[in-house]
Amino acid sequence: MSNGILIDTNILIYAIDENAEFHQKSKDLVLSKSYEKFTTSKNLVEFLAVMTRGENPTLSPKETLQVIENYENILKVIYPTKTSFKILKQLVGNYNPKGLKIHDFEIASIGLSFGINQIATFNEKDFKNIKEINLFKF
Repeated sequence: MSNGILIDTNILIYAIDENAEFHQKSKDLVLSKSYEKFTTSKNLVEFLAVMTRGENPTLSPKETLQVIENYENILKVIYPTKTSFKILKQLVGNYNPKGLKIHDFEIASIGLSFGINQIATFNEKDFKNIKEINLFKF
């Protein structure tokens, strides 16, 4: 489908967190018109969980949903499919990730199922060992 860039959850978080070290780079990428940009429904759910967790959450659920709606207007959201699940099973079989690492492989598999093999993230360790994925260079 595309040769675009998949935006990882940490980019979504940093783009709205003005105190984050990578705020400006993240915001610039999210708002850039130079790239075809995607994120997955899984990334948006992770964003919702992170922004609303704890006793003093960063945002309320209602505020977080508004930010997600804004992201949906500027990023193409892609969803898991039978093909992405097949790719996930292949990746897990090839790389043997365990526990929470499975989530990163699911995000990668969703992108790959749509022909997207480039991921923008500041958590490079999450994806660097997946040979099918290229990390976006800021």
